[in-house]
Amino acid sequence: MQINGPFSVSVVDNTDTQSRELHLSFKPAFQRQPLAARVETVYSHMQSLQESMEQESNDATRQGMLMMLQIVEELYPHIEQDEIPLDETIVIEMGASSPLDKLLQGAVWR
Repeated sequence: MQINGPFSVSVVDNTDTQSRELHLSFKPAFQRQPLAARVETVYSHMQSLQESMEQESNDATRQGMLMMLQIVEELYPHIEQDEIPLDETIVIEMGASSPLDKLLQGAVWR
């Protein structure tokens, strides 16, 4: 599965906490956009995730996509208000059996 979006995503195993972390870093091209364009990019990404989720037949993948959509929906108002430093990485701790983990195993991020 290919996932296009305004950020790069990676999964990091945290040996200190025995958990996995989802790291979201905003892409440089996204960081350079004016605020209105960033808001539109994130909104379009949410729509794209929703459409892809509706077409996906694998339940585990759909659940992972839903979690990713929920993360982006939580970020959206903060992007809209220009409240997030775009040069920092957002870290989300996941459980070992997180649906996002299954989604990200087969994803190709662009």
